[in-house]
Amino acid sequence: MHTRTIGQGLEVSAVGLGCMGMSQSYGPNPGDRGEMIAVLRSALDHGVTFFDTAEVYGPYVNEELAGEALEPIRDQVVVATKFGWRIEDGRSVGLDSRPEQIRRVAEESLRRLRTDVIDLFYQHRVDPEVPIEDVAGTVSELIAEGKVRHFGLSEASASTIRRAHAVQPVTALQSEYSLWTRDPERDVLPVLGELGIGFVPFSPLGKGFLTGTVDQNTTFADGDIRGTIPRFSEENRAANQALVRQVGDLAAAKDATPGQIALAWLLARAPWIVPIPGTRRTARIAENAGATAVALSADEVSDLDRLADRVGVAGDRYNSQQMSFVDR
Repeated sequence: MHTRTIGQGLEVSAVGLGCMGMSQSYGPNPGDRGEMIAVLRSALDHGVTFFDTAEVYGPYVNEELAGEALEPIRDQVVVATKFGWRIEDGRSVGLDSRPEQIRRVAEESLRRLRTDVIDLFYQHRVDPEVPIEDVAGTVSELIAEGKVRHFGLSEASASTIRRAHAVQPVTALQSEYSLWTRDPERDVLPVLGELGIGFVPFSPLGKGFLTGTVDQNTTFADGDIRGTIPRFSEENRAANQALVRQVGDLAAAKDATPGQIALAWLLARAPWIVPIPGTRRTARIAENAGATAVALSADEVSDLDRLADRVGVAGDRYNSQQMSFVDR
């Protein structure tokens, strides 16, 4: 796999690995910790060097899993984690990006990740109670102290990105972006291109929908976040099959999988875009890494650009509570 350079000269694999699903959000968590450690380590064999976690995943246990798995190969990988939630009694109860909280999370994340520096430290969601300048300033101090290398934001608006970047250069923005979630295109992507900030799309495969493995007959297990998302209601899944069929038709013509087409489209959008699909299986890591070898013509990219408008997307990407945490 080739590499890409995002903001501030940070070099990462063109496709990363989102680790969240190994600890939460997609039904029963894997019972074999050793198996998940093996999956994480196998990613490097497929050229994946960019790993994404957060203290809130679990909470805490996903960082611990990533820390144990990546410790033997730490010098070969880039590890991103996140701060910004208030966690009480084992669950998130709101936002908290006060400077003292950021510092506390940094120290605890360093311990759980078994490392002496966090490569990329994201604010997980913008806290309206704390000026973004204070957040950026605190991370800037952590960078000066050698505890953090790069500063990132997640689900931040264009204006917030500009304000943060003026205090501490932002290396990457992480937000949901895929063939059926196009929100960042109007305001955010132009600002990232202007300021030289990388973009790290999460859920680049539409939480599995764009792989063609989810349809109106799919049953979600207890604890699967998709059961709370309007876009994944039975009615909307039926309506959205039209979009995934189009992707599947192109995949068949290219001797690729639908998921590879969805990732190849993202990679073709800009050289500073690095998607981080999540999985619990080495076979999927290999498949996702293979998307870097799928060549799309200009006409194919253009046709995919128009796909959501032409076919339509039914349902919102989050429920109202989850959307309330998105900076707009």
